[in-house]
Amino acid sequence: AQTVTQPQPQESVQETGTVTLDCTYSTSESGYYLFWYKQPPSGEMVFIIRQYAYEQQNATNDRYSVNFQKEAKSFSLRISDSQLEDAAVYFCAYSGAQ
Repeated sequence: AQTVTQPQPQESVQETGTVTLDCTYSTSESGYYLFWYKQPPSGEMVFIIRQYAYEQQNATNDRYSVNFQKEAKSFSLRISDSQLEDAAVYFCAYSGAQ
């Protein structure tokens, strides 16, 4: 079975600052996808970024980037130039490649 763990219950950051959110996971599969989503106070789940396990380059999307360490099974999200609209609950997710 696959598991995903987010150790940080809360992070604070000043506007225009940078914050990193950690995620670790366990899997026996070699091909899979990892995702970050955010849920703002309005309640909808918003897709941020996706990383495929076999991609060598870390994914980026505007102010969002990831640090994907396949051997360490670590998938952190970096938010740069933080804005008020970044205030949200952030979720890391795993999906098999099939």
